[in-house]
Amino acid sequence: MAGTRQLIVSEILNQMPKEAQVTKIEFEGPEIAVYVRNVNFIVEREDIVKNIAKTIRKRIVIRVDEDSRKPEKDAIKYILSAVPPELKISDDDIEFDRVLGEVVISASEPKYFYQNNRALYKKIFIETGWRPKIVRKSPLKSRILDAALRYLINESDERLKMLRSVGERIHRDTLFKDQYVRVTALGGFMEVGRSAILVETSESKVLLDLGFNPNAPNPTSAIPRLDALGIKPEEIDAIVVTHAHLDHCGLVPFLFKYGYEGPVYATEATRDLMVLLQLDLLDISRREGEPLLFDLKHVHRALLHTIPLKYNEVTDIAPDIRLTLYDAGHILGSAIAHLHIGNGLYNIIYTSDFKYGKTRLLNKANDVFPRVDALIMESTYGGVDQPSREEAEAKFIEIIKRTVERGGKVLIPTLSVGRAQEVMVIIADAMESGRLPKVPVYIEGMINEVTAIHTAYPELLSKELREKIYAGINPFMYEAFKILQGRSAVHEIVESKEPSIIMATSGMLTGGPAVEYFRLMAPDPKNSLVFVNYQVEGTLGRKVKNGAREVHMVVEDRIEVVKINMEVYSIDGFSGHSDNKQLLKYLKNLISAGLKPKRLILNHGEPENIRRLAAEVNKLKLKRELPDDIEVYTPRVLDSISLII
Repeated sequence: MAGTRQLIVSEILNQMPKEAQVTKIEFEGPEIAVYVRNVNFIVEREDIVKNIAKTIRKRIVIRVDEDSRKPEKDAIKYILSAVPPELKISDDDIEFDRVLGEVVISASEPKYFYQNNRALYKKIFIETGWRPKIVRKSPLKSRILDAALRYLINESDERLKMLRSVGERIHRDTLFKDQYVRVTALGGFMEVGRSAILVETSESKVLLDLGFNPNAPNPTSAIPRLDALGIKPEEIDAIVVTHAHLDHCGLVPFLFKYGYEGPVYATEATRDLMVLLQLDLLDISRREGEPLLFDLKHVHRALLHTIPLKYNEVTDIAPDIRLTLYDAGHILGSAIAHLHIGNGLYNIIYTSDFKYGKTRLLNKANDVFPRVDALIMESTYGGVDQPSREEAEAKFIEIIKRTVERGGKVLIPTLSVGRAQEVMVIIADAMESGRLPKVPVYIEGMINEVTAIHTAYPELLSKELREKIYAGINPFMYEAFKILQGRSAVHEIVESKEPSIIMATSGMLTGGPAVEYFRLMAPDPKNSLVFVNYQVEGTLGRKVKNGAREVHMVVEDRIEVVKINMEVYSIDGFSGHSDNKQLLKYLKNLISAGLKPKRLILNHGEPENIRRLAAEVNKLKLKRELPDDIEVYTPRVLDSISLII
């Protein structure tokens, strides 16, 4: 009997017309790459490709054979002559990805390439043989975006080897007739931090997230418990990273350090942000003398193995598992993961962190899926009802206004990804509308790097924000924002008599420049501290939020007692997580849409929040507001649940 790959190749060759001039068929990661000599065929007969993909139920990509592409110098010359002068594209804006057969063109206005039925796009493709990939040139300079693209292109040969190795593994023949599905909690269950879930079938092992908890009391509780299962890294088929917060992606390079050579699936924005945060974690560890869990080469290795996916794109990641990522509304590029296991055998939805409510920055989380048997749902605010976004904004603006009017300064410790950008949009709008006076807003450099990545992906932002940016009004570049590089200006800003707003990481006062600002600003009652994100138990931020009036801090080689005379506020309404009402509404809406999960597995929350949410779900079952056959699970780390035996 012919093998899986042989059958796929035969079907493709049977359906491809001779004029396409097929030269080879390769299995490259989740995609099947068909190389052809006839460029016009690719542009003019897209319907054939779609029909083949539908028949074999695989992702097909048509590439121009290497010998049929123009030399790179000639292609650059043609592109520069073809694009309108007003785009101001230079040689530096054009890169070639030899692996994918793409010419990557950075343009401030990508729309020009897609006007008039993609006329310019098609023209470049036909004339050069290189498929154009148009990326938006960020108005803010991003070192990470530039470096990541350059690295991937420089390592194209190695990346091609990786993709073909992964392709062979994904499209291999299935080996076992007995079928089972099991999930094991490795981290982030009955706790917040180190999120990781192992999904096992008779054919595959897939990790959903691999996070790190820097605030854990000991090393054992900082790292997901893969060690306890006795699974070797090379036995894992894939890692799916839902978003770029360290408690979900921080240890991906760590797995590569110990021999993992498989793929990492994430959205493109998550890939870029993930690299930035992993490098920042390395930098902080070095500065604070902490042991390094991985090194720069492992971050690079993880980047090389990351296969970016778009929302709503069905992708084979193992012989018996298909993955689809959906918008989670949590941070830029965040995703809800849908796993379709076997031929309709079982379907898992892993919400990871999600926001079931629209914000200024992002659209609300997706709630439309083809099917779900088990729902793994976060419960960070499972026991809490948050104020409305409008109430939170009004309170936030009033605190800043009052502080500025009395000559004080406002410190906003914030997560660099997501929350900082949300706050920037709110402040810019309030100043522009006159609700806040225009005082300097000092923004620490790490936040600016993340913001630059946001401006590169406006299509992932909320509709209103996206349209503003497309119209040339970019709130992230508001005139009051002052970008800080390094920490030399901390004392100067704090000692200045001028009122100001300071946004700095880390959001929980566990490190970063926010800690130094806090130490210097805390004794002055004119100042205010405003928390805009969750404060994990055991962090300095949690102690201050809970009312501590003095704290002990390490300053160089001594312990310093810091008196807290500044006003302290915590505004929960800005959270990128869903609260109790939103979580229950999400579950109800899934069921009313005909999706009836038999199992609800709660994770990512402190025990009291998870227990309260579980209790409320069970009450709604008794009231017949939810189906009574939904089983509710509240597992702990290292608990396993057999979904199919």
